[in-house]
Amino acid sequence: MAAVTSFSLFRTCAATTVRAFVTVKASEPNFTTFLLPLHSRRSMCHVGATNDEESAAKVAAANADSGAPTIFDKIIAKEIPSSIVYEDDMVLAFRDINPQAPIHVVLIPKNRDGLTQLGKAESRHMEILGQLLYAAKKVAEKEGILDGFRVVINNGPDGCQSVYHLHLHVLGGRQMKWPPG
Repeated sequence: MAAVTSFSLFRTCAATTVRAFVTVKASEPNFTTFLLPLHSRRSMCHVGATNDEESAAKVAAANADSGAPTIFDKIIAKEIPSSIVYEDDMVLAFRDINPQAPIHVVLIPKNRDGLTQLGKAESRHMEILGQLLYAAKKVAEKEGILDGFRVVINNGPDGCQSVYHLHLHVLGGRQMKWPPG
């Protein structure tokens, strides 16, 4: 009877190519070791990325309240280019550079106003929180996914938040499975 003894994951930038193999060895001494390809790109990306995401979230949390401009502040200031999908006076929405679905758009408030994460929201933030959700609906409509999409907010290190400027992810263009994460 063969038993799985190890596995390898090969991944290139932005999850464009993923090849994963399981090394299979029999308990019999004369049995040859061989590689079997794994075909689930999504699940393998998730397995390989989990520790990196968790580490990045912990590092980001340690620097969360430094007051330094975030990558999102630089996108708002047009210092970093982005593919803008939607914009109004309060919200900017752009395509994620590492999409987790065929449609993956990030929505951010143009004025951070201390709103680094949802867990720090105060009553003064109610208007922008509502505007972000309404903008998520407008993005879904514009992208043709109004009949099925997901809005995700990562909060804090345990929620794998990697940028401390409140942001929403609008994901769609494929079946959204449950439970997430």
